[in-house]
Amino acid sequence: MTLRTVEDVDAIMARTHELPSGASVAVVGGGFVGLEVAENLSHRGFHVSLVEAAPQVMAPLDTEIAALVHRALRDGGVDLYLGEALAEIRQSKIKLVSGSEVPADMVILAIGVRPDSRLAAGAGLALSERGGILVDEHMRTSDPHIYAVGDAVEKRDALSGQGVLVALANTANLQGRLVADVIAGRPVAQRPVRGTSIMGLFGVTAASVGWNERRLKQEGRDYRAIHTHPSDHAGYYPGASGMSLKLLVDSATDEILGAQGVGESGVDKRIDIIATAMAGGLRASDLAELELAYSPQFGSAKDPVNMLGYINRNIRDGLVQTVQFHELQDELDAGALLVDVRTPGEFTHSPIPGAVNIELDALRERLGELEIDRPIIVHCQVGLRGYLAARILNQHGYQVRNLDGGWKTWNSAQQ
Repeated sequence: MTLRTVEDVDAIMARTHELPSGASVAVVGGGFVGLEVAENLSHRGFHVSLVEAAPQVMAPLDTEIAALVHRALRDGGVDLYLGEALAEIRQSKIKLVSGSEVPADMVILAIGVRPDSRLAAGAGLALSERGGILVDEHMRTSDPHIYAVGDAVEKRDALSGQGVLVALANTANLQGRLVADVIAGRPVAQRPVRGTSIMGLFGVTAASVGWNERRLKQEGRDYRAIHTHPSDHAGYYPGASGMSLKLLVDSATDEILGAQGVGESGVDKRIDIIATAMAGGLRASDLAELELAYSPQFGSAKDPVNMLGYINRNIRDGLVQTVQFHELQDELDAGALLVDVRTPGEFTHSPIPGAVNIELDALRERLGELEIDRPIIVHCQVGLRGYLAARILNQHGYQVRNLDGGWKTWNSAQQ
């Protein structure tokens, strides 16, 4: 079965009523639709398997952030088959390219969409290489008397200025209003897109805006990445829950290139703030000075968005240098020393292989244990104590960098 229309939903629901409780359903595709289908079928008592040809679900997220979504899926009872492509649908099971077989009394394909631009093509209108309908800034097609709006229209990427296909409801609705204004003679033009998106899954929110790190690497952009793991509101106020945020910044211009977040609460607010800052042309360091509504049950006196701005300023101004989780092993292989500045209890419970433990509070007294000429990487749980340790060591002449996002980011990536 496939899911695109309301009629498709009706057909799937009718089929589920014919299946016994606990029957197996295979969902092929780890995008927004596939994930939402998997969650809802799991809630209805089916044994759900999710098959995704890519190594992760939710392509807009980077691997260490997507890992948090994988955890939510597994905790929700969904079996994940990542990096696995569908080869064959058989009776009561599917076969994957790897040869693995997955039980399936029902199979739902949610493997992405292409622009349905057949009407435009039949009318002789210009299409992009990807099949999107080409329009100008006023939504006129290659025939000036014909307008086009919505998912099948090619948009302009806000970072590159190039054409891009983005199938999001808010952009489609804005274009509908825009065409009405154009026809009425108002001086308006369509805005570029940043692909701001969000979804909920087993009590977890995942959201993103702009480019991810994978695309920045592909395009050869010079950037820096910042990971944080704040609470959604003040920790001393009841009900606080954690989130993981990632900010991507142009190293030369301080332009915000993208952001991602996963958590139980408050992720939508932070990604929306960053998306607004991007639209307004604010730089990453400007985030530190945003005046955001504060009360303990809603946020912190220094909101997680403010903290991203402060951390970015520290890096920009040379107060600290950082190492990313995916760079760590190469640095250790090259001779760097990894110092865990958490408490001995934390270190014993969850060490990074190869690390030595010198608690932050004892660091000044134990400086003699560290070689002055050997590069040092410090880390803590989420990054703050590591930053303080890096400042201490830097002021005593050591070559030191802080592991960005601390143990928590590193551990998420390992998963």
